[in-house]
Amino acid sequence: MLRYEPGETLGHTLDPRAKLVFQSGFAVAAFAHTTPRGLAVLTGVVALVLLACRLAPRTVVDEFGAVVPFLLAGPVIEALTLGPPWVVPGDAVAPTLAAYRTLLLLALATAYVRTTPVRESEAAVAWFVPGRAGRYLGVGTALVFRFLPVLQADVGRIRDAMRARLGTERPVHDRVRLVALGALQRAFRRADRLSLALRARCFAWNPTPPNLAFGRYDVAATAAGGVLAATAFL
Repeated sequence: MLRYEPGETLGHTLDPRAKLVFQSGFAVAAFAHTTPRGLAVLTGVVALVLLACRLAPRTVVDEFGAVVPFLLAGPVIEALTLGPPWVVPGDAVAPTLAAYRTLLLLALATAYVRTTPVRESEAAVAWFVPGRAGRYLGVGTALVFRFLPVLQADVGRIRDAMRARLGTERPVHDRVRLVALGALQRAFRRADRLSLALRARCFAWNPTPPNLAFGRYDVAATAAGGVLAATAFL
C-alpha cells in the first residue's frame, strides 16, 4: 500500500523540498526527451533513485498494477486501423514511449511517498506557496496522502467480502457496481468522521511545522533537478 515507510536510507534523509525540486526537474526532462535515448538515460536516473531509497522495481508495479493495463492498451489501440493493413506497428511507437515515461514518473512518485512523512510534505508545499493558498494546498496534500491508503484498504476489504460470498460469479458490471457503491459509501462515512475529528481537535490554521533544513545532499539533489530541467532547452 502506498504510504510512508520509516527508514534510514539516503532518500529518507533528504529534505522534502529538494525531492520535490528533483521530481519537477525530472518531469520536465521526461516530457522534453521522450525518445529511446532520452528515456534510457532517465531510466538510469530512476534506478539510482530506487537504489538510494532501497526500493525494488517490483514495488512500483505492485503499487500501480491497476494502471499498467491502461498504459499497455494505449499503444495497442493506436496500432490498430479500421482497414488494411489493420495493424501499423509504427503508430504504436510514440504511445509506447509515453507509457514508459509515465512508469518512470510513477516510480519516482513511489520513492517520494515511501520516504517522506506526510507532515514534511505538507510543510514543503506550504513553504513553496506562501500564504493561505499554501496552507490549503499543504492540508490538501496531507489529507490525500493519509486518506488514499485508507480508501485502498476499504476497496480491498469489499472485494474480499465479495469473493467470500461467491460474488466473483456475478456479471462484471454487477461486481463493478457493488464495489463502486460500497467504496463511495465508506468514503463519505470516513469523510464525515474526519470532519468531526478535525472540529473536535480544534484544527489549527497555522500549526507548528516540522523542522526542515538543507544539507549537502539536499543541495546536490536540488542541483540535479535543475540540471534535468535545463536539458529541456538543449
